[in-house]
Formats: sequence, structure tokens, C-alpha cells
Amino acid sequence: MTAHHRLQTHHPRAAIQHGETMTRGEGFEALSFTHRQLDGLMDPLIMVDHFTMTQPTFGPHAHAGLSAVSVLFEDSTGSFRNRDSLGNDIELAPGDLYWLTAARGAVHDEAPTHGSRTHALQIFVNLPAAWKLEAPSSLHVAATDMPVIEGPGHRFRVMAGTSNGVVGATPPALPFTILDIALPPNGGFTHRVDPGCATWLHIIRGEIEVDLDGTRHRLGSDEALAAHGAEEARLLSGEGGQAVLLSGMPLREPFMQKGPFAMSDPDQLAAVIAAHAAGELGTVG
Repeated sequence: MTAHHRLQTHHPRAAIQHGETMTRGEGFEALSFTHRQLDGLMDPLIMVDHFTMTQPTFGPHAHAGLSAVSVLFEDSTGSFRNRDSLGNDIELAPGDLYWLTAARGAVHDEAPTHGSRTHALQIFVNLPAAWKLEAPSSLHVAATDMPVIEGPGHRFRVMAGTSNGVVGATPPALPFTILDIALPPNGGFTHRVDPGCATWLHIIRGEIEVDLDGTRHRLGSDEALAAHGAEEARLLSGEGGQAVLLSGMPLREPFMQKGPFAMSDPDQLAAVIAAHAAGELGTVG
């Protein structure tokens, strides 16, 4: 199905979305959140899948017009093999991040190695129209290279971007922040949102209250909160929990999505589909 989306410039301040359960065979289950649920409020995000994978599931597949970002949680076991048409062949360890900027097109394949269990997010970040036909690129950030900050009532990893003056890896596409936040019982954490950036929060485990500029939202583990215009996100948890915070500048540009492709117009979309059919987006060796 092809959908043409013209993102609105005025949105509710915040909205909660419920994930949709998805399974594939016996080795993959996910909670999926898509931009269509909130009519653009996830911008610049297109989709986020919170998944657990224990067996190879999808095989090599293509992306274009977006970034495909794999965020592994520290409770994963074994390794997650990532191969792509850029020539990378990396076994991601628990806690690692892999950012593939597909741009004009790239093919990748991700699967747990034998006996491994991968607990992760797959994040699809839209690219500006001016960047959709650029060459693809990638970034691997090892968990051991990520800043980890432990303070009274929280522990957070800066997987990409910045938070509270702590600087993590710079994504190979637009500026974007990814935080993995753990709260003990009666814990709390505050993130100052960069001016103009959107915020997306998903609860990985437990129950967490999110205070956005004085308005509180209680979230469970099947929910996410998307917001534009918030200056401060404060997380509070009586019993403890874990959340991921994503933040980036909304693009507010029209795009067309068909499966793994997100292009600016029908001609671009048709061209990338034809290029993939002809094998021009590369292969995984």
C-alpha cells in the first residue's frame, strides 16, 4: 500500500499511542508504533519497533529515503549480526547502536547469531527531501564507547546526541538524541529538550510518569508519548522502570511511503522500487 503524507504544522501538544503487536514465526515478536497513528506527531520518526528476536527472521531487505537505526538493550544476550551493502559485517554486542542512513538505497540483513536473544528497538528516521538521493552511510557505536551517567535516582546512556551537557555519538544524518534511561524505585530523570525538537518516549519496562512542562502523563510498557514543543521532559517512577527517549527536529515535509521506502514524490518512489528490482541498491555479501 502506498500512502502520501503531508505533515501538518499544528499538532496537539502531546499524545499517547499504543503499540500494535506483531509476530513473525517463532523467533520474532514486536510492539510497533507508526507515524500514521498520530498524523505526523512522531515527525521526524516514521516507525519504531520494540522487538525481541531469537532466530533469523527477515533476510536481506532494502531501505531508501530514511535511516534504519538499531538500538540494542543491555539485557540482550549473545550477538546480533549486521551485514549491509556498504560492506559492513559486524556482530553487535548487547547495548550497541547501529545507524544505517539508507538515503538513495541500501540493503541490510540483521539477525541474532545462534543461541542469541536480541532485545532492541528498530527506529526509522525520515530524511529531508534534499538528502534522500545522497549516498548511504553508516555508524556503529559500541556500548563501551557510550557515556553512562549514574546519579541519585537514575542511570542513563547517551547512545547518540546530547543530554544535560553529556555528549554521545553524532549520527551520520540529522542531529538526533537517543537516551536509554533506567530508574530505580522512587527514581527520577530530567532531560532538557533542544529548542524546536520533538520528543518521543517509550516505556521498556515498569510504569513511569512523564512530566512535560508541568503536565503529567502516566505510561505503561505498551505505550509511547509523542510531543512537539516541550521544553523539559521529567521522568518519575515509584516502582522503577526503563524508558527510551528519542528527540529530533521535525521535518514537516511531504513524503510517500511504501514498505521500507520513504521518498519525496511518486517519481522518486517508482524509481527506487525499480532500482531495487534491478539489483541496483546493492547486495549483502
